[in-house]
Amino acid sequence: MTGRVTMRDVAQAVGMSPMTVSRALRDDRTVNAQTRARVRDVAQQLGYVYDSTAQAFRTQKSGFVAVTLPSVNNANFAETFRALTSGLGAAGVQLLLGSTNYRVEREEELVRQLLTRNPEALVLTGGHHTDATRSLIKGRGLPVIEMWDLPRDPLGHVVGFSNSDAMAHLVGHLAATGRRKLAFVGASEGADMRGAVRRAGVVRAAEMHRLPEVTMIDAGPAPVSMRHGAAVIEALGRDVAKYDALVCVSDPVAFGCLSAVQRMGLSVPDDLAITGFGHFEVAKVSNPRITTVNVQAEDIGRQVVDLLQGIFDGDVDAPVRVDVGSELVVGETS
Repeated sequence: MTGRVTMRDVAQAVGMSPMTVSRALRDDRTVNAQTRARVRDVAQQLGYVYDSTAQAFRTQKSGFVAVTLPSVNNANFAETFRALTSGLGAAGVQLLLGSTNYRVEREEELVRQLLTRNPEALVLTGGHHTDATRSLIKGRGLPVIEMWDLPRDPLGHVVGFSNSDAMAHLVGHLAATGRRKLAFVGASEGADMRGAVRRAGVVRAAEMHRLPEVTMIDAGPAPVSMRHGAAVIEALGRDVAKYDALVCVSDPVAFGCLSAVQRMGLSVPDDLAITGFGHFEVAKVSNPRITTVNVQAEDIGRQVVDLLQGIFDGDVDAPVRVDVGSELVVGETS
């Protein structure tokens, strides 16, 4: 056989109609498994490449889901994305990824661009969006899932956890161990919306436990990292010991603070407790191990996949709200 192999060539080779071959290559379950396997084998032997562009044109389906993440460097978001890629890839759905760099204005730009590609669904990280983003999405009528938060006014489906509740568990633990004067170490206000919710959660929890007012320490613009945490301690010097505990917005920030405090000669947790957030690998291997919150990052991705499969199969009608919860992980720094 010479020239480009067509679907008609495959159909002729297996003795079936092109329509049956098309359904088999799309893994349509109206074609039995044995026939689907035979068609795929013959197609591979002939060197046939399935034309997904033509298929999308005929069915008005693109075969991909658009996803926005605040950062591709964050280990937690990477875990979620890996779970999405693995689960949807097994179902023959591809992902188109955009990074917002923690800015809702950038998210608006990405959503506008992604919608021109006709995605089958849109998965957004977080529940804070510009009015323009909301209008763009509502005007399209496609399935939308907001993950990592539990927004009060969701755009559609939700898979996430309460950052505020997670911080309440953390502050409750600190209060129970006799820590009273707390400082929150996080990004500058206005960028990291999840960090802002955590900050507010710490304040509310401290008030509930009748603790003194929480000190806010600005670690710099989002995303903040290990070096930002270390820089905070270097700026404070030994004055950091006036706090009973540093409540950090993430484990990398907590690790930076921990390293700088240890270089200063202070003992953790005897002189100062330090907590993180996210259950990153660094929290598990640091010495001492960092007290943190497990946000079930991989499970969020799996739950989104399950929800998308239900949507595509027509089993989901009303908006779904999945709270994956969070877990306090007590280490050795508190």
